[in-house]
This record gives sequence, C-alpha cells and structure tokens, in this order.
Amino acid sequence: MSETSSPNALNQRFRGFFPVVIDVETAGFNADTDALLEIAAISLKMDDDGWLQPDQTLHFNVTPFEGAILHPEALAFTGINPADPERNAVSEHDALHAIFKMVRKGMKDSDCARAVIVAHNANFDHSFVMAAAQRSHLKRNPFHPFATFDTAALSGLVLGQTVLAKACKAAGMEFDSHQAHSALYDTQQTATLFCELVNRWKRLGGWPLPVATDGNETGAEPV
Repeated sequence: MSETSSPNALNQRFRGFFPVVIDVETAGFNADTDALLEIAAISLKMDDDGWLQPDQTLHFNVTPFEGAILHPEALAFTGINPADPERNAVSEHDALHAIFKMVRKGMKDSDCARAVIVAHNANFDHSFVMAAAQRSHLKRNPFHPFATFDTAALSGLVLGQTVLAKACKAAGMEFDSHQAHSALYDTQQTATLFCELVNRWKRLGGWPLPVATDGNETGAEPV
C-alpha cells in the first residue's frame, strides 16, 4: 500500500482535504464592511501511525482595509488598538498571500486536492478570509468556498461543550482566559482541540473504517 493510499495518510483521512486551523480577530461581525485586524493559521500533519498534530504556524496583525468600519465595542472586546505602530501590521494581501503559499505547499506535500478551514464557529472565520481574499484580488485561494470543519459542532458532539474554553477544559487541556481573543493563542488551542477530537475518535476505534467483507461496506452484520 502506498503512503498516499494508506488510511494513516492525511489525504485519506479527510477525503483529500488539507485541514488548516484559522482564527481571526475583527472590528465587527460583517466580513464585507468590518476590519480584519489579526489572523493566525496552523497547518496540520499526520505521523506515520496516523495521529494528527499541528505543523506550521503563521500569524499576522493586519492593517484595516481602506474604508473599513471599526466598531468600538469590538475593539474593546479584543483589546486591539489598530493604530498602535508596535503591532507591525501588514496588509490583508500580504497576510493572506503568505498563508495561501504555506497552505499550497502543504497540499502539494501531502497530496491533498483542496484546503479546508478548521475553526471554532467556523463560518465567521471563513467569511472574513474569503472577503479579504476577494478584496486583495488573490485568485489562487486554496480554501474550499463553503465547506469547513467546525470545532464548536465537533466539541458539542464529543465533549458536550461548544464554548472554546469549556471544550478545551473538557478535553483535558489548559486554557488561559487572559490570552483568549488573541488570534495566535485561539488558533493554537483550536488546533490542539481539533487534533484531540480526531485522535480520540481513532483511539476509540472509529478510524480506519472497518474493512469491507462480503460486499458489506462497513463490515457490520447485515440487517
């Protein structure tokens, strides 16, 4: 069996998707009008035994795009001062260009066909990434246009918790509330959580799938 056809290969685990954990901090809830202020991305890899783990990390403070709305209540919530020169912020284009480059290389190395965003309440992060990519005229967007892996939903199923901090603690992880709402910290925690959820399913015998026997795809007794 070749490496890429093994159930322990990353491209076999998620039907050819390359999972990338992303978190964004923003100045509001509307991806089309409100500023993207911070973004972090962590790619994932599988070891030879099929255990999922974090791989490469990128993190950027982002300059609000021209005309972006900055809601004061959102800035108060995140504690971000967009005008602080010590943020060393870059444009949306530069941040996403670097992330997309990392993702495309990871896809090629793992023989995956498309990248998928993994995030907590993933629709929010996905919408901001897609809107920023469109504003930046980045045509080679590696991410699926609508599919995501949502750790809030997965945590609700596996752990009975949907809030990131509570899900992490239920999974036996530490969570520092003082570092929360930093894109880098939240991405690191979400990546660790997602890996734990996937690996826990493997430990419980859910992956690899049972080998088909006598035409029965699941290997279970026929009804």
